[in-house]
Amino acid sequence: MGLSTNNKAIIMAVFIAFGGFLFGYDMGVISGCLIMPDFIDRFGQGPAGARVLTSSRQSIITSLLSAGTFVGSLCQAFTSDSLGRRGSLLFWSAIFTAGVAIQTATNTSLVQLVIGRFIAGLGVGAMSAIVPLYNGETVPKRIRGALLVVYQIQVISGIFISYVIELGSHNLNNSGSWRIPVGLQMVWGLVLLSGMFFLPESPRHLLGTGCREQAVQVVAQMNSVDVDDPLVTEIIEELEYGIKAENEGGKAGWLECFSTRNKLWFRTINGIMLQAIQQLNGQNFYYYYGDTFFKSAGTTLSPYSIQTILGAVSVVGTVPALYLIEYWGRRDSLLIGAALEAVCAIVAGFVGHFTLAPTGTPVSELTARNKAGGDTLIAFAVLHVFSFSLSWGPTPWVYLGESFPLRVRSKCIALGSASNWIWNFLLSFFSPRIAARIGPLVLLIFAGVLIFGFVYVWLCIPETKGLQLEEVDEMYRANVKPWKSYGWRPHLFDRTDALHHEKDVSAESGSVEVREDADKMEEKSA
Repeated sequence: MGLSTNNKAIIMAVFIAFGGFLFGYDMGVISGCLIMPDFIDRFGQGPAGARVLTSSRQSIITSLLSAGTFVGSLCQAFTSDSLGRRGSLLFWSAIFTAGVAIQTATNTSLVQLVIGRFIAGLGVGAMSAIVPLYNGETVPKRIRGALLVVYQIQVISGIFISYVIELGSHNLNNSGSWRIPVGLQMVWGLVLLSGMFFLPESPRHLLGTGCREQAVQVVAQMNSVDVDDPLVTEIIEELEYGIKAENEGGKAGWLECFSTRNKLWFRTINGIMLQAIQQLNGQNFYYYYGDTFFKSAGTTLSPYSIQTILGAVSVVGTVPALYLIEYWGRRDSLLIGAALEAVCAIVAGFVGHFTLAPTGTPVSELTARNKAGGDTLIAFAVLHVFSFSLSWGPTPWVYLGESFPLRVRSKCIALGSASNWIWNFLLSFFSPRIAARIGPLVLLIFAGVLIFGFVYVWLCIPETKGLQLEEVDEMYRANVKPWKSYGWRPHLFDRTDALHHEKDVSAESGSVEVREDADKMEEKSA
């Protein structure tokens, strides 16, 4: 089934991934606001006309969104199962839009600003978990990896667009400098909110709740075929067989995510660890505090220009991941990315430490060595961000979206997303304090995490490229070693004897011959 025949699935997945755009835009927009004179004058400390945003206030303003995302990513597990994937997206996009409205309406109240960011964070965190859950359950498997990458492309695109808007708005000498870029988030939220009314529910959720006819229609729509097409029948039967096998033992609670059954504990820990390592790659340090950090580099470019360049590099770097996620696979993408990023972080950290002038040094007093060091640091920062966009940006979300059985999928993805956001919160809260003490050497901390990440991926992360979600479950049951997972092939649907009973019932009604269907299953597996 080629890409051209899955255009409906592609359009749907791209639109759903717009939830990532909301997060990326907010993450980028707050970075620029922190150095806008009007924003500092309204929310900083000190006498009028000489106020400053202390590192503690920067931390609170930046990190409260991440605190909200942590809570939202966990809460969506309840709404995703009760309201469905589609209904849950509707609910949380409305929460996000309300949070943005609260932020935009504030005048000088820091409390109102951070409450609005927390509420918006609830929506962002929930959508960050639902998007890979929805897309992973809905799109055809051969394009699933690429379309899950679209989520990260939307995140990066949101960051880039926020930089471009602030590049123009920061010159305004009034509250419009920050209200315009912040308030535009309401438009983005309403776009997602309105579009959700036209999108289908996840077929796996529909089958899991007994809505078979609706699931058949969604599968037909996503594969651009008629409901009576043999492909639809085959996919539905495979899903039903897999769901039945997954759900043996009844409905699972949160503790089931860490059970030894089918190595669920191992899969959940992998999801949590990948999301944690992703946040501690170092790239978010540039996104959140790059404007402030690069002032000490002595470059002739404005901080807004540098951030816009970083945003553009991120977008350009993520686009090849649409291809590399299937060419390299999930495992090699993470290994290659960790190695490249570690080198960049080490070089940038040491060059910055030994060549940059102290923070606050006037540009006129910078030496040629200081300027050359600043240019080198920025160059390796760009390479770092580019390498992240190729690998660790999208791949952990892909892995999270395709690693868990249906009965605990929303809960396991919630735990992985919560890990992402709690580390995002800790990073945004503590980074300015750590950087204020050790400067560019903070990048060596990220380098250490990346080296650890390389080892962890080699030992613990199997290759899931090309596998149906139910086949991933089989791979873990087979105890395949991660470093031997490249050549593993599933046998789940070879078990024609398990299908014979269902086929016999079907044959009695005159629908199909048992032997022909068994042969088809064997041919498909081969």
